Amino acid sequence: MLSVALLPHLNAVLNAIAACLLLGGFIFIKSGNQAAHRLCMISALCVSSVFLVGYVTLRFYAPIFQFQGEGIIRPIYYTLLISHVLLAMAIVPLVLITVLRAFKERFAAHKKIARWTWPIWMYVSVTGILVYLMLYQIYPVTTAQLL
Repeated sequence: MLSVALLPHLNAVLNAIAACLLLGGFIFIKSGNQAAHRLCMISALCVSSVFLVGYVTLRFYAPIFQFQGEGIIRPIYYTLLISHVLLAMAIVPLVLITVLRAFKERFAAHKKIARWTWPIWMYVSVTGILVYLMLYQIYPVTTAQLL
């Protein structure tokens, strides 16, 4: 059985996989390999969807920890977190519209919105990893702080 305590780590791995797939998709479309681009982007969509389920589950069962870093890193973390959260909310409809246009073979419209969707999706994936590292690895909450 998967423990809720493992979800932050699993979610970080899923974000890393999504970022790699997004990068691969970008490289493939720039080189003209549409089949590989399609495979990478559909895979990124699937991985990001699993991430979203894991994230919602985590937020439902686990407390939100206060960031433990002090000094200049604190405003850096919260700036990163706020931009990540806001863009994560925006990326869901952008991805859905972008994918829908591709499936309908409206490639001119797909390309037009993908110019916005891809960098935001990549930013959300990478900053998700950074938020994880800062919250759970670099400045983790100790057991004593949970009591």
